[in-house]
Amino acid sequence: MTLESQSATTTLETYWSHSSDEVLYALGASTRGLSSGEAAKRLRAHGPNRLKPPSRFTPLRLLLNQFRSPMLWILIFAAVVSAIALEWVDAAIVLSIVAGSALLSFRQEYRANSAIQRLLARVSLKATVLRDGVAQAIAAEAVVPGDVVLLSAGSLIPTDGLLIEATDCFVNQAVLSGESFPVEKVPGIVPAQAGLPELTNCLFMGTSVRSGTARMLVVNTGTQTAYGQIARRLSLRPPETEFEQGLNRFGYLLTQIIFVLVVVVLSANLLAQRAPIESLLFAIALAVGIAPELLPAIVSLNLSQGAQHMAAHGVIVRRLSAIEDFGSMQILCTDKTGTLTEGVVSLESALDAAGQPSDQVLHYAYLNATFQTGLGNTLDETLVREGERRGFRPAGFTKLGEVPYDFERKRLSIVVEDPQQQRVLITKGAFEKVLEVCGRVQIGGENLPLEAGRLEDLQAQFQEWSRQGFRVLGVASRVLSGDEATLEQNLCFLGFLQFSDRPKAGIQNTIAGLKQLGVQLKIITGDNRTVTQHLARQVGLEADKVLSGAELNALSDEALWHQSQHTSLFVEVDPNQKERIILALQKMGFGVGYLGDGINDAPALHAADVGISVDQAVDVAKEAADLVLLEHDLEVLKEGIEEGRKTFANTLKYIFITTSANFGNMLSMAVASLGLPFLPLLAKQILLNNFLSDFPAMTIASDSVDREWVERPQRWDLRLIRNFMLGFGLVSSAFDFLTFGLLLWVFRAGPEYFRTGWFVESLLTELVVILIVRTRRPFYRSRPSTALWVTSLAVSLLALSLPYWPFAALLGFVPLPPTTLLTLVGITGAYALVSEITKSVIFRRHHRVSEARP
Repeated sequence: MTLESQSATTTLETYWSHSSDEVLYALGASTRGLSSGEAAKRLRAHGPNRLKPPSRFTPLRLLLNQFRSPMLWILIFAAVVSAIALEWVDAAIVLSIVAGSALLSFRQEYRANSAIQRLLARVSLKATVLRDGVAQAIAAEAVVPGDVVLLSAGSLIPTDGLLIEATDCFVNQAVLSGESFPVEKVPGIVPAQAGLPELTNCLFMGTSVRSGTARMLVVNTGTQTAYGQIARRLSLRPPETEFEQGLNRFGYLLTQIIFVLVVVVLSANLLAQRAPIESLLFAIALAVGIAPELLPAIVSLNLSQGAQHMAAHGVIVRRLSAIEDFGSMQILCTDKTGTLTEGVVSLESALDAAGQPSDQVLHYAYLNATFQTGLGNTLDETLVREGERRGFRPAGFTKLGEVPYDFERKRLSIVVEDPQQQRVLITKGAFEKVLEVCGRVQIGGENLPLEAGRLEDLQAQFQEWSRQGFRVLGVASRVLSGDEATLEQNLCFLGFLQFSDRPKAGIQNTIAGLKQLGVQLKIITGDNRTVTQHLARQVGLEADKVLSGAELNALSDEALWHQSQHTSLFVEVDPNQKERIILALQKMGFGVGYLGDGINDAPALHAADVGISVDQAVDVAKEAADLVLLEHDLEVLKEGIEEGRKTFANTLKYIFITTSANFGNMLSMAVASLGLPFLPLLAKQILLNNFLSDFPAMTIASDSVDREWVERPQRWDLRLIRNFMLGFGLVSSAFDFLTFGLLLWVFRAGPEYFRTGWFVESLLTELVVILIVRTRRPFYRSRPSTALWVTSLAVSLLALSLPYWPFAALLGFVPLPPTTLLTLVGITGAYALVSEITKSVIFRRHHRVSEARP
């Protein structure tokens, strides 16, 4: 290593203790950024800016992943045991079934993963950097050391770096330092031994800009960042969603059943002195027969198709399992601006303290909006447009300073030097928050003390305009005479700004549609009580059950839990209170979604079961969200909820199908094996039966869904699954034993005849039960998808014809007389009728219990 490169390395190890020129030199960069060629070279050298390698989605890797299933390895073990016993045909058949199952799952998951990768690319995070001296947006993963990143309020900081330029830059870095309030960042030099909270000249990956603007020189990327070092030490798995918890509970239930059944059957057959290898293979086949081995592929396919359908309706899914949680959502919390309203704010008037039109109020508000460097918002954009239309310009005024807006003060102040060289503080913000720092009021050109009577008049005017639905801001000012330690004190109240934002056309119908879907809408806003109540009444929401931020602070957590479920409007709240409301609703057992697009929404988006943002949202909000709406529209959201419920319904259908027919058949086989002098089915026949029934089951992902499935939120209910398993299992076993009796005592069947007959009957009943349990209605009143009924019909014909195929003997089958076939078809018909009645009883009883449950 040369002395020059050693010096550069030393500089970069403690870059915060060096000047920006020294760090630029060490990185071989400039304030104009990198060239495109140099950036590409550095990307190859340093790698992409991410914390962990991407899951390499290749066809080969996906195919190999299919063999991670324990069930497939059990089957491979069974094939090896058969080969050792010189049962080559059995081994070949088992391996063929293994390959067929793996290829079937691979095909479905490959299609699902391909679709998801295309969708996620549409909402990848971007960063604005200087390349070739020009600002351009690139993927955050493509940022490299030496890049100059341009940041503004709402930006998610993509890497670690040195601040080289800043204007009123405040950063939320609680994710790293735990600091509750935004930290001001300024260029400069900090001692080398300083801790992270003291590095006021540095910005870090994973934090976000709360207000102001900045330019950052990138020093570390990916795993070399402070956030990356923590992530490498703490490989924490994200918390399980409700859907994932439900799947796991179902898995535990099934594992216990399989373990008990296999141990009992294997032990009994060994005690009966049957061939050990044959008994072992039979027990293994029983385990595989009960297990829903295609469940991972079915879930992936359901989620993938759900994500594609939702994308067609303008909803991009960033976390696949959120689709199921979206469908089970019972409460949707949202701000009002842009969601319930048009989001197109218009300035109705600028009025003085007496309620008369005032150019001075508009001019000062225009200057405040023009010079502020915080988060862009529609109110400031409206003021700038209206001011320019009136002929106002910032020329002649020089900005000297700024006290950025925050969610505690709810006001923004700037200091300007006017053409008379006076230093003037101009404050604009929420009426009450501006008024609380005012000691005087301007009326009729006079600067008067803000006495109690005048204060009451101002508040009465504010309340009246709020009742009319106007968003009202206050404007105040003060001429600064010296180096005041506290700027925002003893201001003179100048007047009011009246804004209006009309409700969206058709929003009442959308809210009514959400209510019909069982989704309750709650408004969480920083706006005042009166304006929010006025809007709620306009759009058809309950307007009397209101809780303000101040009232919320006075409540204990337990009191808020109970209050939250009965409150429709949460007003005048700050970001931390939004999160507290979400957690309270969850504590009461509700599935909660939150729709937000601002910096102040990030905590609530993280806390919600389903975080929803919009494509135009700030980076920090989009990163926190599970779903991103391409349109800020509740109607799009309503359609997405329906898609989520359809996805959940089809997943649940597959579980009902496998736990009803499979459990019954395997239980019958286990009991029969204890009483018959031969095994009721050979292992290869059980596996073939299971494999063939998987074809129609795989089409469940695209099955049509009855309206009942989407009318109410659907949540995991192991009680219902258990009832299905037991109810249908007993019905299935009863018809199995009827079949056994007819085959043994009426048709005098030998082992091969018996196995062939029962194979046909068990496969036919499995296909029939698919068509029955896929709907809560009578099966003839619900049309299955074309793919489902076509594959069911095809496999049924295959089952009836299989004993007559040339290779049937290799599978252990013999031709059946026509009378036997007709009898088996008749048994299947009777089974369908009894299963339909059983389904009706189970759903009716479950509905009655659910209604009675508190």
